[in-house]
Amino acid sequence: MLEPRIQQHFFESADQLYQVAEPMARPIADAAQLIVACLTGGGKLLVAGEGRARWLARAAASALQQGFERERPPLAACLLGDGALPGPRALAQSVAALGQGGDLLLLFSLADEDPAAQAALDEAHQRDLNVVLLGAGLAAPWASLLSESDVWIAAPVNGGPRAMELLLLALHALCDAIDVQLLGEADEP
Repeated sequence: MLEPRIQQHFFESADQLYQVAEPMARPIADAAQLIVACLTGGGKLLVAGEGRARWLARAAASALQQGFERERPPLAACLLGDGALPGPRALAQSVAALGQGGDLLLLFSLADEDPAAQAALDEAHQRDLNVVLLGAGLAAPWASLLSESDVWIAAPVNGGPRAMELLLLALHALCDAIDVQLLGEADEP
């Protein structure tokens, strides 16, 4: 019977979400404030991720441009990299081409070692961009690579399906927090 195995996925996911809700809330709130400050100050969001993390980056850019749960004007968010440039420097080259002071790099990574994300992060810092990193992993070197003004939203699991679930939910919470800051609380029906 497959039903017990399928149910176990839901039970494990619910348990994990419960465990990380409190430790992930503060970085998500900090990231929302940093993003709103960037956007209201005339900056734009450069959204990036490689491999499976690109799916999360695409979802983020779409939610920011088209609205999350409420109608609002589109936000200046640009999805970087179309896969046409090969190699770990492709995202960094996009950051170099498009990033300007006052912009922010919204970066997704599902791996402890992610040369493309690390190169993009380094390039962002060279151009005086703040970084919000949504990353998975328990031993990632991210803490030593981020500046004091950056925000790391860490999904405390190694890559895989659970990391995708946590980061997608973190993205949804982030988009909602951005909308609340820009539009105020939604009226309940």
